[in-house]
Amino acid sequence: MNKPDKPENISKRKAEHLKLCLTDDVQYDNKSNGFEYYDFIHCAITEVELSKINFERKLFGKKISYPFLISCMTGGTGKSENINAMLAESAEELKIPIGVGSQRQALESNSEMESFKVIRRKASSVPVFGNIGAAQLCNSNATNIVQKLLDMIQADVMVVHLNSLQELIQKNGQPNFKGLLNYLEKICKSISTPVIVKEVGAGISGKAAKKLLDVGVKGIDVAGAGGTSWAKVELLRNGNFNSPENNFFSNWGLPTSYCLRETAPLKKQYKFILVASGGINNYVDMSKAFALGADIAASARIILKQLDKNGTEGVVDLICNWFEGLKKIMYLTGSKNLNEFKRKKLIRKEMLY
Repeated sequence: MNKPDKPENISKRKAEHLKLCLTDDVQYDNKSNGFEYYDFIHCAITEVELSKINFERKLFGKKISYPFLISCMTGGTGKSENINAMLAESAEELKIPIGVGSQRQALESNSEMESFKVIRRKASSVPVFGNIGAAQLCNSNATNIVQKLLDMIQADVMVVHLNSLQELIQKNGQPNFKGLLNYLEKICKSISTPVIVKEVGAGISGKAAKKLLDVGVKGIDVAGAGGTSWAKVELLRNGNFNSPENNFFSNWGLPTSYCLRETAPLKKQYKFILVASGGINNYVDMSKAFALGADIAASARIILKQLDKNGTEGVVDLICNWFEGLKKIMYLTGSKNLNEFKRKKLIRKEMLY
């Protein structure tokens, strides 16, 4: 059985994750997010007024200007504090939600606590999402763990990430999720803060989403295949990437578009926030995610790379430009708002010919 990493090893691993995501090709090789198979339905008689398209809404009790989440990225290592501070400043300027990376390291050591706490200090008025892995919650102390992490960063939401593939590949990983649904149900019933469950790149199917909603979660982040392959990240860390078995697992997962198409119909039965992430790297893919039913779009790696290259100004400009692009697509499809945009504004490309 794998032994859990020590706190200092977890910090080292977080630093290695950051380096790999910035410098190496950790995207899927043979699998896309699936959005290229869809096209928008042009509305030749559009009467939409561009200037009147407004994306403001409330998310978990707080006003946001754009339905976009700077997704969970980092924390628990020395380099994280400055990165998180800059990301939080971007979120505050844009008035959008932001997630912190896995808080597992903070459960075991106080050495990098500021790398997590800085997000709330810099993003004081927007929703902040806490984050912990499902493997860390599969024990009788799960509710206390979650409450401690929420209090640590004054989070508005707790994200529980499902990373079974990553834990399976990771050196000293913890691929034991026995009792997960029961523990999630206890957490949802015991705390007042909403819980969102997300994958980390392998996707959440409609069937899995229904089981999660049945135990009380208030949001599903499908985090499908097509963006960062965390199996590939771990294989690169392990130094044993080049083998047929490893190449197979580095491309494992359900495409983001499929996950959205399967999960969005559950809105008829459940009240929840549907988040689209997994290879959302431009405004066209973001727009297709909304048209497939997403309430919020989210990205991580492209935001991190933009921050590294152009700082907070680059992050702000990127997200603003994406939503300007979305406005133009909404205009051309005759959509006055995002609710209208979700009503059959996409078509599978094979249907066009």
